[in-house]
Formats: sequence, structure tokens, C-alpha cells
Amino acid sequence: MSAVGARLSAPVAPGNGVTMRRVLASEWTKLWTLRSTRWTLLVAFVLMAALGPVASAVQMARWAHMSAQDRATFDALNTATGGWHGAQLAIGVLGVLVISGEYTTGMIRSSLMAVPHRLPVLWAKILVYAGVTFGLMLIATLISFFASQPILAEHHVQSTLGDPGALRVVLGCALFMMVLGAMCIGFGGLLRSTAGGLATFVALLFVLPGLLDILGSSLNNTVSPYLPLNAGMTVLSHSFDNPHHLSVWGGFALFCGYAVAAIAGAAFTLLRRDS
Repeated sequence: MSAVGARLSAPVAPGNGVTMRRVLASEWTKLWTLRSTRWTLLVAFVLMAALGPVASAVQMARWAHMSAQDRATFDALNTATGGWHGAQLAIGVLGVLVISGEYTTGMIRSSLMAVPHRLPVLWAKILVYAGVTFGLMLIATLISFFASQPILAEHHVQSTLGDPGALRVVLGCALFMMVLGAMCIGFGGLLRSTAGGLATFVALLFVLPGLLDILGSSLNNTVSPYLPLNAGMTVLSHSFDNPHHLSVWGGFALFCGYAVAAIAGAAFTLLRRDS
């Protein structure tokens, strides 16, 4: 047995056991003590909160030049909460770094030596990051929504949280970001590489949909609704440009399935491979 293995299997003194609460506290400390983490979360927050009002202002400024069809199909709710397009990049990148950064620096060895079993470290990382992401993105989405309404009122297309689908879209933005962050932790843990985790994130969510676009509309319409991004965005969309999409909660359930698969792969790798 290796020295690390002996340390992990050694009995823990009574009263000094490693509990899930303590592991969560440790991961919370690690998340917030890194300056780069705080800056990345700030970028995600600002993008989520600011892009909606900016997009609303741009659309209202060009309202007089829009065709009748464009005005009829304009979705003010999608516009007001559109900051997720930018924020998802920051949330995804940080999700990969939450765990891959420890493999790069070697800190993961210290984390695993401090915890008798390996999986609580992974669960704690996911719970802390998912919780922080959901809370920040929900606040940012509410800011974006309410800040956009006076702008949209210029042409009487504003909405309230009581309108059909409005509350679901606002909550859906936070839910999407939360699951995306957890999925990217899975990518980072599975590949144990920042470059590999980021490449997987970008390829699955951004490159693959673009490749399908050039393979013909028939194949694209059949396959694209099941891609991670297209499945996940159903929960935060009020209306859809493409009629070929999954149901709101069916698509989000599939998106959660992708996240579970990535996390399961990370858990298997964590148990089967040396740190």
C-alpha cells in the first residue's frame, strides 16, 4: 500500500472525524480565497445582470426600423434575461478550474489525504459551486429583468414576473447555470486537465452545434434538440426561434442527465486512479 493509501485508510481519532460539513467548509474556503475565482464570478454576475438591459436598449432604439414581423415575434422576456449567453462562458470555465486547478498545482493530494474517502471531496466541490452559482445568477437575473422593464416600456412590451412563463424563465437561468457549473466540474475531474476540460466544454456546447448546422437541415433538426446546450436552454427560453426543440422540462432533464454522466465519470476516475 502506498503512503497516501495508508494515510487514507488510517482510523480517525474520535471527535476529530471528517464530516461532510467540514469538507463543505473547506471547499467554501478554497473557493473564496482565490482572487481569480472572485473575479470570474464577478464577470459572470455583471454579464448576467447587464447584457439584458443593454440588449433591451438596443432593440428599443431600432424599434422604428424593425419590420412588422420582427415586432410581432419580438420576445421581451428572452431579451431581458439574455445575459446568460455571456455568463455561461465564465461559469463553465470556472467550473472546470474548480477541480482541474488542484490537479495542476498538486493541491488535490492534500485534499484527498485530509478526507478518509475520496468522493466527499467531489460532492463538496459540486455542492458549494452549484449553490454559489445558483444564488449569484438568480440575483443577477432578477436585476437584469427588473432593469430592463423601464426600457422595454418605451414601446409597451414590458412584462412582470406574474406573466405566463416569466418566473420560470428567471429561475431557469439560475438553474441552467447551476447545472452547467456542476457539469464542468465533472469535465475537469474526469480529464484532470484544465485544457482538456475546457476543450470538452467548448466542443460539446459550442462547436458541435455549429458543425451540425453545416451538415444539412434534416440531420440538424433531428439531432440538435438533444445536444447539451439546446436541451438545457429550454428551461430559460420563453419562445424559440427553431420549432425543433424538446419540451421545457424534458430538455432540462436531459441536460441534467449530461451533468450526471460527467460527474459519474469524474467520480469513477477519482476512485480508480491515483491523484
